[in-house]
Amino acid sequence: MADALVIDEASDGDIESVVALWIRCGLVRAWNDPRADIALARSSPNATILAARADGAIIGAVMVGHDGHRGWFYYLGIDPVMQKRGYGRRITEAAEQWLSARGITKVMLMVRPDNAAVQAFYQSLGYFDQPRTVLAKWLDGRPPTP
Repeated sequence: MADALVIDEASDGDIESVVALWIRCGLVRAWNDPRADIALARSSPNATILAARADGAIIGAVMVGHDGHRGWFYYLGIDPVMQKRGYGRRITEAAEQWLSARGITKVMLMVRPDNAAVQAFYQSLGYFDQPRTVLAKWLDGRPPTP
C-alpha cells in the first residue's frame, strides 16, 4: 500500500542501496557511473537524490535537478517487485514538489523510444510528448553511445 511510503533525500548510507535499485530497474548503462552521478547531484544545491522507503527499505529513487529554468528527472525507478502500487506516482510527485519549491515550473525527462510502458506511465501522470531532437557529445572524446 502506498500510504506506508516515506520519501526523503538520500543520505550517505543510502548510496549503495540506491545504485543497487537502479541496477535492478535496468536504469544503469555501461557508460554512466551512477555513483559519480549521485556525488555530482548531491554536491549541487540544484539537485538531489530522493529515496522512497517502505518499512525502512529503499524501494524507489530518483535524481532530480534543475538548470535554473527547467527541471529534470533521471534514474526514476521503483523496485520491480514493488511496482503497480502507486509508488512511482508518489516519487514523481515528490520530485515535482522539490522542483516547485525552488521556483521551477517545467520538468523534462527522457525516455527511450522503445520503452512504451514507461511512456504510458508518465502520460498517465499528465506528461506529454514534446518532440525535440536530442543532440549529445562526450567531452572526453569517447564515441557516441546509444
